[in-house]
Amino acid sequence: MTKSEQILHSTKELSSALSKLRFSLPVTNVYNPLEYAYEPYSVYINKYATDKKRIIFLGMNPGPFGMAQTGIPFGEVNFVKSWLKISGKVARPQNEHSKRPIQGFSCSRSEISGKRFWGTISKYFATPEKFFSAHFVANYCPLVFMEISGRNITPDKLKPSEKAELFRLCDKNLKQTVEILNPDRVIGIGAFAETRAKEALIGKSIKIGKILHPSPASPLANLNWEATVLKELANQEIFWKKP
Repeated sequence: MTKSEQILHSTKELSSALSKLRFSLPVTNVYNPLEYAYEPYSVYINKYATDKKRIIFLGMNPGPFGMAQTGIPFGEVNFVKSWLKISGKVARPQNEHSKRPIQGFSCSRSEISGKRFWGTISKYFATPEKFFSAHFVANYCPLVFMEISGRNITPDKLKPSEKAELFRLCDKNLKQTVEILNPDRVIGIGAFAETRAKEALIGKSIKIGKILHPSPASPLANLNWEATVLKELANQEIFWKKP
């Protein structure tokens, strides 16, 4: 199998295993974009996960107006369509929350994290092909968790017993992704992703670092995320220059 075929095979295994998990209150709704947005996700993998990568950027889990809508990590709709040049059919998830409808590429809400992330990358790489020739972007956990109000619940806030099996499955998938794409380093987008990468990849000769998460919930990210991240990358001897 090609690398992209291996990634998709691993994705289906992960998706199937995750579908068997059950979560208790305060979680009331769980979305898996790898199921209902598999079509655009598979386009992403087939376009951009075809060869060895130098760096994998690793996010936490999907945002409600990003990957939850498009199936693409940090998948802010406008950047997915206009810069990544990806579209595709997006179905409706089971147990859809009335306050978090899935509208796919018709979603008019902007995912700030994705806008900051891909917006910065697009300034330093003239085309997606140039970026993905050495980089890849993935999420550690593909599930979206919500409480009854529709508010997002991040994976680190789940009950310990529920986190244990979830993390076991996501660790396994991350290890497979690293084995397939063979990067020199994994960079967590935020402290959670860095911690999970260190746990999942124990014993592997791979550098693991982090950058500030672009979430608007972070006061520092709201100041000047791009400048902060460029400094963090430079401290890890990664230098981006505008074309």
